[in-house]
Amino acid sequence: MDSVLRVQGRIGPRTLLLTTAAVPLTGWAVHAIALHKQLAATRRDPLTGLLRRDAYTARARRILARHGDNTAVVMVDADHFKDVNDDLGHAAGDTVLAAFGARLTAWAGPHAAVARLGGDEFAVVLEVTADRRAHRLQQLVRMLRTPVVLDDGRTVDVAASVGAATPDVIASRDLTVLQRAADAALYDGKHSGCATLATEQHATVPSINGRRAGRPGTAVWGRAA
Repeated sequence: MDSVLRVQGRIGPRTLLLTTAAVPLTGWAVHAIALHKQLAATRRDPLTGLLRRDAYTARARRILARHGDNTAVVMVDADHFKDVNDDLGHAAGDTVLAAFGARLTAWAGPHAAVARLGGDEFAVVLEVTADRRAHRLQQLVRMLRTPVVLDDGRTVDVAASVGAATPDVIASRDLTVLQRAADAALYDGKHSGCATLATEQHATVPSINGRRAGRPGTAVWGRAA
């Protein structure tokens, strides 16, 4: 007992007060960590781990503001994805989407904004210099054409259509304008096996919610990015 009193005497009232105050804070810290994880989950697509629209939009705009003309906005659609779901089942389709998400992330790098916009549609905003654009886009097309191996060992042949827009060509750093141009370029080159770089004319294509008018789902896609 005397030893306990001696220890308490050495600790002092201020230290005891801080120690006591820290106890309830531990509970709050655990709660804060759990809340942070929940918020992070709402920013990411649960299937692919890619950013959802709001988180993507915020990050993409920061990249455009920081890097300007050395930026590309890339839109990606999986080719014949409905056939995968119809012929092989939705589990196979999910595996293909997850593989596309992993490949886009690896291609774009850790500082890019990579999103799944919905269904089999993806978007990437990344820093890339003008002299590297063509090579990087060709590299992406090749990566997305690599067959996907399912859990049961079956192999799925896949491909994607890719369109890209850059601020120096489109004369705008507005994300919605660049997405619209990239989306229009994508559909110009649909199923061609090549990435299509947008021209000024692609930026004039009518749009709904920042996407090319007439494309599937534009009427219900939601507010523009």
